[in-house]
Amino acid sequence: MFTARQKIKKEKEAQPSDLENQVAQALVDLEINNEELRPTLKNLHIVAAREVVVNKSSTAIVVFVPYRLRELFRKTQVRLVCELEKKFSGQHVVLVAKRNIQDKESHHNRKAAKGQVRPRSRTLTAVHEAILEDVVFPANISAKRTRFLQDGTKLIKVELENPYEVSEKLDTFSAVYNALTGKNATFSLPASE
Repeated sequence: MFTARQKIKKEKEAQPSDLENQVAQALVDLEINNEELRPTLKNLHIVAAREVVVNKSSTAIVVFVPYRLRELFRKTQVRLVCELEKKFSGQHVVLVAKRNIQDKESHHNRKAAKGQVRPRSRTLTAVHEAILEDVVFPANISAKRTRFLQDGTKLIKVELENPYEVSEKLDTFSAVYNALTGKNATFSLPASE
C-alpha cells in the first residue's frame, strides 16, 4: 500500500530524520484521505525537511521539494500548506525548492577549461532570490530594498502584495530566509487604505 518512505527521495540513500518521516507520513495520510489533493499528491515527493526556530515559543517546518516538481507543488500549495499546518498543530509550513549553487569557475576547474560557463540559475545571488520567492509564495514581492546599516550589516526590506492571507507569517518568513541564506530580511505588507 502507501508508505511514508515512498514520499521521501533522499540523495545517495541517506536515512530520513524523524521530522522528514512525519512530513512524509502526513503527505501519505493526505493522499489517502483527501479527495481534492489525491491526484496531485500521487506523483509528488519531498527531498528533505527541517525545523526552524521563529521565536522562543514557535517553530516552522521547511519542506524541501525537488526543483523539477516545484510547479506541481505550486498548483496546490495553498491547500497543501493549510492541511500540513493542521497536521502539525499550528506550526507554519513553508515549501522551498531544492536548488544547487555552483562555485565560480576558475581556470583550474576542469569544466571552465573546456569552455563551460556556470548557468545564471546556479549562482549564489540567483538561488537566494529564488529562495526568497519560494518562501513568500503565494504572496508576490512588490518591492525590495537593501539597506546598509552603519555597522556594516545589510538588511533586506521586502514588501509583499497579498493575494492570500500571509500577515501572520511575516516573522516566519524572516526566520526561514535567515536560516536558509544567512541574510537578514524584514517583510511587510502595504498599508491598507
